[in-house]
Amino acid sequence: MQKIFATDAFVGKSVLITGSTSGIGAGTARMFAAHGAQVMVSGRNRERGEAVVAEIAAANGTAELMFGDVADAEFCQSLVSETVARFGKLDILVNNAGIVIQGKIASHSNEAWQALLDTNVSAIFYLSRAAIGPMKQQGGGVIINMASECGLIAYEDLAAYSATKGAIIMFTKVLAMDHARDKIRVNAVCPGDIDTPMTDIAWKAYNLSPEEVREKLKEHIPIGRVGETEDIAATVMFLASDAAGFITGAVFPVDGGTTSR
Repeated sequence: MQKIFATDAFVGKSVLITGSTSGIGAGTARMFAAHGAQVMVSGRNRERGEAVVAEIAAANGTAELMFGDVADAEFCQSLVSETVARFGKLDILVNNAGIVIQGKIASHSNEAWQALLDTNVSAIFYLSRAAIGPMKQQGGGVIINMASECGLIAYEDLAAYSATKGAIIMFTKVLAMDHARDKIRVNAVCPGDIDTPMTDIAWKAYNLSPEEVREKLKEHIPIGRVGETEDIAATVMFLASDAAGFITGAVFPVDGGTTSR
């Protein structure tokens, strides 16, 4: 893990990260905890979640786990409420949970489309709505929404997924405007191709091995390498820090230059 921030940079901060039992979410949880934050880990896979919490504890960090599905509005409310109850406040909400469904829209069932909306869009609405109250009461906070380069540029076979990520970007901008005077900053991060299990799922339809996928991505990405979870985590931590105190309503591509083409 790169030492970009001071070890105590987030001491006294409470962070809730959804979808943090693997991939980008888990990497972000580990990095926040390594810099002093109290982290609420959340996801649908209890075993993976417990492993992330145990790893953080072994490194002398502080993390707890709530198991559940953010597509459920009641769970989202309880997740925020329980984070505040356990840590005393909620300083930073990272809306990271998401799913991808690939293919032409004719191949998508109604249920698949609804699942994309529920997990990628509605969950961010539910969680942000739940977090605004406690953040206003404590005098401010930070919300960071995980969008995607697919919300900025077009890729074949990702119309439905890209629609949800585009929605996140506009939701971020308006939420930032609505709560700027409440000292709640809201920004979006748009990851490109990152070395996570979701990348393997997205490319599975092309019958390529993980090694072949990564070689193709190296050719596709201008910077010449696939992104790591730490690349996204570092951006999230910057946006959550006082160094980004004048930034709200912004959209940050973290994609090795892909969206600049």
